[in-house]
Amino acid sequence: MTTEALDDDSVHGVLHHPDGAPRGAVALTHGAGGNCDAAILRQLCGAFADAGFLALRFDLPFRRRRPKGPPQPSRAAEDRAGIAAAAEAMRARTVGRLVLGGVSYGGRQTSMLAAERPGVADALVLLSYPLHPPGKPEKARTEHLPALAVPAVFAHGDRDPFGTLDEMRDAVPLIPAPVVLLPVTGAAHDLGKSRTDPAPSIVHAVSGLLSDTVSRA
Repeated sequence: MTTEALDDDSVHGVLHHPDGAPRGAVALTHGAGGNCDAAILRQLCGAFADAGFLALRFDLPFRRRRPKGPPQPSRAAEDRAGIAAAAEAMRARTVGRLVLGGVSYGGRQTSMLAAERPGVADALVLLSYPLHPPGKPEKARTEHLPALAVPAVFAHGDRDPFGTLDEMRDAVPLIPAPVVLLPVTGAAHDLGKSRTDPAPSIVHAVSGLLSDTVSRA
């Protein structure tokens, strides 16, 4: 595996190249408090590249505007546009299937984009999905889930204050597509600090969903 910086007008991040021709592409982004150098993104992109995917970890537009601080809700559409630009960049680099995803806020915005634009991705990988604000389960962020038509893998810590595993199990059936929920034992919201590396299990689950999709086609 080799890495390469990607920095143009629409996408800023790091490409992880597999050894040999890629079997597909993956583009992953960060949460509200991070950037594309987040530990879990480095782990996952390395694991996807080792599995034969061209993998990109990239910064959202809000992070490109300023190096620190949370995103502005009023400009979330710009972040979704940034995800769409990353998807287009990866489609241009490989003919295989495309997986989009991200951590927390980045994953939520990716799922919202996929609900708005069916076909933007062939599968999603959503890490530490922020099901609700901590301590406020009545404010579930699930409105768009019934509009998702692509398979999805959720990786979620069993100590995540943004949603318990039971709450996640109740929410994922809202998605009318195949879904895998991967519990990460001992992890809170930052999967990069989990006791064990969740990347191999995530890559295996995504590969399985893509294979199942091909077999059903």
